[in-house]
Amino acid sequence: MATDEVRRFLAALPPEERSAVEGRSPQEQERLAAAWERELESDDELDTLDELSPPAAEAEAARRVIEREA
Repeated sequence: MATDEVRRFLAALPPEERSAVEGRSPQEQERLAAAWERELESDDELDTLDELSPPAAEAEAARRVIEREA
């Protein structure tokens, strides 16, 4: 469900970025959340980090997605 994915993506963001993303349209939020999921799935470094700290891996993937958007 896209809403759960967006909620998880928003939770992985630092507060200032979360506020900025929450101000975007629901479609844009879903697009960013989908990019975040792809980042988590495709990066081997994040797989290793995920084994040590899943929240850290999610936060790093979120940071990368937001950085690409800037």
